[in-house]
Amino acid sequence: MPVTIYHNPRCSKSRQALAILTDGGANPEVVEYLNAPLDAARLAELRDKMGLQTRAMMRTGEAIYKELNLKQETNEAKLVQAMAEHPILMERPVVVSGAKALIARPPELAEQFL
Repeated sequence: MPVTIYHNPRCSKSRQALAILTDGGANPEVVEYLNAPLDAARLAELRDKMGLQTRAMMRTGEAIYKELNLKQETNEAKLVQAMAEHPILMERPVVVSGAKALIARPPELAEQFL
């Protein structure tokens, strides 16, 4: 089954997860999500595949998270939309194959897709 990694090449954890996949024989589709942002529908689909609340897939330490006062936001759709508009908010890396998706933190979690 094809594997996709939503990747930020500047992130060491994302690079490690990608290396685990490629060294393990996977040929993942690499999506640099900062250059090709995901729309709200795709983000919600990933969230649902991971079985998470939206905030659990967000980088809450980012300056834009604080600027937008997202800590106070409780509407899941608004949180997803904020990630769509500001892709830096999405936790990385996200690895997907079929009906399964996860945030590969620690990167060794990517081994589940080999």
